[in-house]
Amino acid sequence: MNFFKKDKKTALEAKDMAQFIAFGPVIFQVSRVLREKGILQVIEESGSAGITLEDIGKKVKLPHYGIRVLLESALGIGLVTENNAKYALTRTGYFILHDPLTRVNMDFVHDICYRGLFDLDKSIETGKPEGLKTLGNWSTIYEGLSLLPEKAQKSWFAFDHFFSDNAFPAVIHQIYDKGIKNILDIGGNTGKWAIASARHSPDIHVTIMDLPGQLGLAKKKIEELGLSSQVSFHPINILDESQPFPKGFDAIWMSQFLDCFSEAEIVSILKRCTEAIDEDGSILILEAFWDTQRFETAAFCLQQTSIYFTAIANGNSQMYDSRVFKQCVEEAGLEIEEQVDGIGLSHTLLRCKKKGIKQPV
Repeated sequence: MNFFKKDKKTALEAKDMAQFIAFGPVIFQVSRVLREKGILQVIEESGSAGITLEDIGKKVKLPHYGIRVLLESALGIGLVTENNAKYALTRTGYFILHDPLTRVNMDFVHDICYRGLFDLDKSIETGKPEGLKTLGNWSTIYEGLSLLPEKAQKSWFAFDHFFSDNAFPAVIHQIYDKGIKNILDIGGNTGKWAIASARHSPDIHVTIMDLPGQLGLAKKKIEELGLSSQVSFHPINILDESQPFPKGFDAIWMSQFLDCFSEAEIVSILKRCTEAIDEDGSILILEAFWDTQRFETAAFCLQQTSIYFTAIANGNSQMYDSRVFKQCVEEAGLEIEEQVDGIGLSHTLLRCKKKGIKQPV
């Protein structure tokens, strides 16, 4: 759905929003600190009666001055109200404190993106993730996921898994009810899809194909769960076009994977997928496209996530507009047999086949 066809704000509303944007980094950090230091929690516990600054200080054990400047900022942000020198939590403050999506997004932005976004302008100019150096010395973040500091790694995987954990239960029957038994999972990450598949049916076998570092994380988890007999591993650098994809699978599965690559790289990967599947094989793609969202906030979140890819992850990919993505599918010699929107929080399933091949019903 296109939420962006016209300007919906009055001139005054637009100017207000411009100031909100200008102070965006301040707003973000104040909100995060209020959450992390327990100040919002203490205010919520006071109920509608509210609580004074002095009493907040007694509970959170922070300097009076620090609490005061945070709360005065929070008034303008809209996290709290103040009546008779007592502070109460607003609905927005409640969501900062309790909403799982907000927490995941905020932790991801702070621990992964915040410092690196300072060099966004350089990334736009060079097409490289200039902000990645704040996390480690790699050409892309994927090379260093297993080496990230513990807190940053936790926030990255929580962000990544939050969306797949909602999508996988909603889509797994659509995948395996068509008789697929042997599937290649490209970009299997920590093995979430392989684990879900193995638990779905003992007759399913999954081969995870990913970078060696990622496969190590997945293999350890799968061994711990006792699912090793149903899962194999194929280490590969996807961007090395000299490395062929293995063959002999009923289908190829890619979830939240192709958004990690540029358009040219997507076409290259899909062409090699086409070569790897049989004539009647399927390529199954689960992605979140900002233009297929039911709610404007969902589209907004995906559009902003694209900037992470630009400045931090790899410098050349994004959360795609489905029209751009479908053009890549077509250039790779594939056609979309089925499109299912509204899976989980934000995902779309594309079931693709080689052009001109009629799939069995």
